[in-house]
Amino acid sequence: MLSRATSSILRQSKSIVNSTGRSTSLTGAIGAVRNLNVHEHISMELFNQHGITTPGGAVAFSPEEAKEAYVKMGSPDELVLKAQVLSGGRGLGTFKNGFKGGVHMISSPEQAEEYSSQMLGQELVTKQNPKGILCNRVYLMEKMNIQNEMYLSLLMDRGYGGPVMVGSPAGGTSIEDVAASNPELIFKEPIDITVGLTPEIANRMASNLGLAEGSDAHAKAVTLMSNLYSMFLSCDCTQVEINPLAETSTGDVVVCDAKVNFDDNAEFRNKEIHEKRDTTQEDSREVEASKYDLNYIGLDGNIGCMVNGAGLAMSTMDIIQLKGGSPANFLDVGGGATEEQVTKAFEILNADPKVQAILVNIFGGIMKCDIIAAGIIAAANKIGLEKPLVVRLEGTNVEAAQALIDNSGIEVTLANDLDDAAEKAVLKVA
Repeated sequence: MLSRATSSILRQSKSIVNSTGRSTSLTGAIGAVRNLNVHEHISMELFNQHGITTPGGAVAFSPEEAKEAYVKMGSPDELVLKAQVLSGGRGLGTFKNGFKGGVHMISSPEQAEEYSSQMLGQELVTKQNPKGILCNRVYLMEKMNIQNEMYLSLLMDRGYGGPVMVGSPAGGTSIEDVAASNPELIFKEPIDITVGLTPEIANRMASNLGLAEGSDAHAKAVTLMSNLYSMFLSCDCTQVEINPLAETSTGDVVVCDAKVNFDDNAEFRNKEIHEKRDTTQEDSREVEASKYDLNYIGLDGNIGCMVNGAGLAMSTMDIIQLKGGSPANFLDVGGGATEEQVTKAFEILNADPKVQAILVNIFGGIMKCDIIAAGIIAAANKIGLEKPLVVRLEGTNVEAAQALIDNSGIEVTLANDLDDAAEKAVLKVA
């Protein structure tokens, strides 16, 4: 998923490109379906594999492992201890047990053990995740003597039709705030994917980051960008966001913190990376749906939706809102769903305690209405139909579908069109 910061920057006017020469929550959620997000320590391992310098670090899954890791890292005067959760704003977060902060400076093996015991197994509440997100590992990282903090990201962007490199000399803080207050400090470089990252682009970006031309740091930044672009392509990344990219007092250029996303569609090419997915960081309903290739996003409403096609799903949710209701989810079963997939989709909706009524809206083209009907009936017979069900079917095999429903014995409210279906669903939860 593209970070809100990077997405916001790219939505701004493209007049500053090459200046050297649904609702928001739903949009972000849909991005998450397509893009694998991994923990920071996994990102750091990948950087190292591609010749990109990072601080030394070690991951720990228990307080005892954290203590041992501190010793193995040479018992330095200080290390940084970071909660590994897939959320921004960790440092300002609070664990549900009252322990404040997901990022701490620690100065002894005992402190590593003590602080880790307060983090592991606890849920960290952040601005991005107000309900809390489970911390099941911590990362001990070498403390760097930072002289300068910069921002650098690479991402695929439809607006530019390919990769874009975004950089700023004002790193180590919210890049979204920098873009709003000082847009002249944001530099963007579209990259022709048929040509790749050229030395000219890399050199220009290194200069725009505030590194002196001809310096060791400038040359190291250019090399880092080249390696980063190679990693971006070979790992099928959709985004690599580094904040901060640090220049140290010794002239090194180091990735101190990063967010990396990968394209789910390329899983077959990078299975090793995708095997590191941490499903404990995700909505359990979305995890279950993904096992059956269903596009599911949990929302906050009480009308469950099962629709074929993303456009129709968005329209269905809009009309529910217009009729005074609130959708509980985005669920697209796609054009080629099987009866098993439909059954599973229905089970997920029926098991959701927030859902008070279910609206099925199918426009059958490739997706046949009778398959949808058979899946609904199978799920109802298997788990029971406890919630009001409103069904609107139109298109291929609609007569066969209606006959199946009529003869099934399950209680269904049929609708003539989407407007009618939305009104009836809203009435069911009134």
